[in-house]
Amino acid sequence: QVQLVESGGGLVQPGGSLRLSCAASGSIISINTMGWYRQAPGKQRELVATVTSGGTTNYADSVKGRFAISRDNAKNTVYLQMNSLKPEDTAVYLCNADIIYRNGLYGRRRADYWGQGTQVTVSS
Repeated sequence: QVQLVESGGGLVQPGGSLRLSCAASGSIISINTMGWYRQAPGKQRELVATVTSGGTTNYADSVKGRFAISRDNAKNTVYLQMNSLKPEDTAVYLCNADIIYRNGLYGRRRADYWGQGTQVTVSS
């Protein structure tokens, strides 16, 4: 009923920039918090940044001042602008969204959705 599709990952040199996008589609009524997480090989998944429906943002200390999260509510899309990338930013980046969606003719449900992930590699 609902899916998140990410795009924008790739290979970039240290100091470079990338912009990730994540679009939600389906029988969506509203989206609460949207965010980006990342998981490097052998490490736990960690929060990168989140943004509420009202635009309040939250960042991991490791990315503050370098990354910027934003969203377009009309397009059900969240973005992550990543600047001054470092090798330690290398990971699979996953989009997350707290979504209320239509369930049947009159019902609604709320669920937490994840994208499939997009690889970001920072290397010279």
